[in-house]
Amino acid sequence: MQTRVVQLEEGKENGISVRTGQHKAFRPKLLLVLGLFLAFSATVFIISVSTIKYTGIQNVVTTVTSSFVPCREEEPSGLSRWIQPPLVLMHNMTDEELLWRASFWPRRKEYPFKRVPKIAFMFLTKGPLPLALLWERFLKGHKGLYSVYIHPHPSFTSKFPSSSVFYRRQIPSQVAEWGRMTMCDAEKRLLANALLDISNEWFVLVSESCIPLFNFTTIYSYLSQSKHSFMGAFDDPGPFGRGRYNPNMEPEVPITKWRKGSQWFEINRELAATIVKDTLYYPKFKEFCRPACYVDEHYFPTMLTIEKPVVLANRSLTWVDWSRGGPHPATFGRSDITENFFGKIFDGRNCTYNGRNTSMCYLFARKFAPSALEPLLHIAPKILGF
Repeated sequence: MQTRVVQLEEGKENGISVRTGQHKAFRPKLLLVLGLFLAFSATVFIISVSTIKYTGIQNVVTTVTSSFVPCREEEPSGLSRWIQPPLVLMHNMTDEELLWRASFWPRRKEYPFKRVPKIAFMFLTKGPLPLALLWERFLKGHKGLYSVYIHPHPSFTSKFPSSSVFYRRQIPSQVAEWGRMTMCDAEKRLLANALLDISNEWFVLVSESCIPLFNFTTIYSYLSQSKHSFMGAFDDPGPFGRGRYNPNMEPEVPITKWRKGSQWFEINRELAATIVKDTLYYPKFKEFCRPACYVDEHYFPTMLTIEKPVVLANRSLTWVDWSRGGPHPATFGRSDITENFFGKIFDGRNCTYNGRNTSMCYLFARKFAPSALEPLLHIAPKILGF
């Protein structure tokens, strides 16, 4: 019995030793096969990488690179970035940033590109434009010769169809108070936004109650051929002129240069830039010209008399009727719109134009009520020429 157990135990040891021997014999073969497999895999990998490197990657890179080209081409480059007008008038610049940006202008008179000068019509309004249809007719067919800018009360948003000349022409605005510096701020804001278009050459300030008195071609010719800009700037020795002067404005603003004029003006690009860049006279007027000193009647006329006196025609192009008295001119409604009414405007006075006498003294008129629109549209082809 004991002998049998020993034999079984020896047989177990013998069996294990046999299997171990077979495993040891198998390992060199397995390593050889594994080495050949790894060598084959490495060869395939090298060939694949080489193929991709010289063919596939180049194609991918070419494709990716070409996909970015249109994005770069859409960005304005070279001179175009400086001469293209803003596509969108609404922006987030502060007044200081806007005035600083608009104060850039070329020092050379010649332009290295074909520039067609335009008239910038700047509407300073309380809200809606009730006479918009008349202005639409006036501007029709003259695209490229004018620009439109609207400065309404900040709570108002204009809604014009995409076909309108007023579509998306509203600029960022703030409250403008009659007779206070905020009114001049609004006018400077209009000028600054209009100066961002390098093609704007003449700047006309109008209100929602203004109308043109001639067709576009006549007005464009009148402004483009004039040697002067049209802003009233006269020395009034009375209580409503020099009587409003504050001696604290010296020495920047001496009383001998104190001037008065109409709020509604037409100026060229040089004078517009002069107004926008001003930081010398503005603080004096803001602090020392308050009601009963009405700053919108004195700031621009006085400043330009000091800075650029020889280019001022010293008259406004906008007709108004003060004959009824009061702080505001007369307003005209439906019943006032007749041929005789316009005859009085056209034949009312004589003035000078480029050194010669003329009876064509006004290009615009105010104040017209919304009820005047229908008769104005009816009479315009015969009387106004459009």
